[in-house]
Amino acid sequence: MRRPIDLATLYQSWPPSPLQDVQDAWLARRGVELRLKRDDLIHQWLSGAAGAHVPVDLYPPGNKWRKLAPNLRAAVERGHTRLLTFGGAYSHHIRAVAAAGAAYGLSTVGVIRGDELADAPRNWSLARAEEHGMELAFVTRSAYRETLRGLGEGDPGLLRGLEERWGRAYVLPEGGTNVLAAQGTAQLVAELPDLGPGDVVCCAVGTGGTLAGIAAALPAGARAVGFAVLKGAEGYLDGEVAELHRRGWGRAFGTWRIEHGYHGGGYGRVPPELEAFAARFEERHGVRLERRYVAKMLWGVHGLVERGELAPGSRVTAVVTGPPDPEGSEASAAGTRPGA
Repeated sequence: MRRPIDLATLYQSWPPSPLQDVQDAWLARRGVELRLKRDDLIHQWLSGAAGAHVPVDLYPPGNKWRKLAPNLRAAVERGHTRLLTFGGAYSHHIRAVAAAGAAYGLSTVGVIRGDELADAPRNWSLARAEEHGMELAFVTRSAYRETLRGLGEGDPGLLRGLEERWGRAYVLPEGGTNVLAAQGTAQLVAELPDLGPGDVVCCAVGTGGTLAGIAAALPAGARAVGFAVLKGAEGYLDGEVAELHRRGWGRAFGTWRIEHGYHGGGYGRVPPELEAFAARFEERHGVRLERRYVAKMLWGVHGLVERGELAPGSRVTAVVTGPPDPEGSEASAAGTRPGA
């Protein structure tokens, strides 16, 4: 049986994720620099810092750690021993919560959208969550929507029902985005100490937490651009980011915007032109790309350069928020929800 990691490590300062310069002739001809903020490697760095007894896959993958760490601290400080959260069949967030629970000795419950999945063979993502000890509860899609709506409205009856079924638990929203999560992602900017005019920090946007945190922490002159992975989210995602700023910082920020033209047809969809772009990038630069978030963001960066919206002299820091799916796993997750 794995030995849980000392809870005191939740309060430690960890090394920054690597920052990798990308030498790209096409971008250089247009006067644009590109560097990758390799948050997809965070779990590897954390494992090494924690010691040899901690397997690398016991840490939440990618920048999910930035969003989960402040929530884990809050859960422990409030005396919780169980985490309860929500997601889809290929949810990054579900796997991350399961890994965090295994790492710190907390039990975990994942409410999964789609009761038809209950008796089906587990895909690699759900199997990984169960390997980490997460209890999976499959519900109908309508019940899932109603549950999330009730959580968003703070329905006390719904909260009582969840507690009656699973016991007292710290409830994390779908995708893991809340004010604490956004404030956690703001720490990323502190790892980029030389930002200034001409700098643009880019990330994919599923639920808005990462973009909200980055935008709130930018120094004067720097900007943030998010690339929506959802189709038809104009206004909605922008409002989510603005609301996180209001609740977490008590003010608005004019340092950010969301591009809605690079979702590839919807969440989880990878059209041929996106796949071709990602394959070329991997071949040129030796970095494997996760398709549902990271590839779309980099595709969008190149699109903005081509349109002249990232002017010569710009330096782009692209946040690689998560690792690619394991080779040989089911690559398509069409129809799943963001963050999930």
